Amino acid sequence: MRLSELRKGQSAVVGQVEDTEAGDVVARRLRELGFVAGEPVRVVASGPFGRDPLLVQIGYTRFALRRPEAARVRLVDEPQP
Repeated sequence: MRLSELRKGQSAVVGQVEDTEAGDVVARRLRELGFVAGEPVRVVASGPFGRDPLLVQIGYTRFALRRPEAARVRLVDEPQP
């Protein structure tokens, strides 16, 4: 599953950020911002009618991502309570 597929209020754990091309600067930036394996992530909100942007929270920080950016983040499962 990918981050772009999560619905509002759902949580999961980051598995990896995938590069869509060699030297993908967006994927590199996502990793620098904290989207790394093992980090819990949650979709807080989405744009009107379920469109862009997605408001996602990782740790105590929230980011607004477009769906193509969020699709680079592969998830592994929901965090354990």
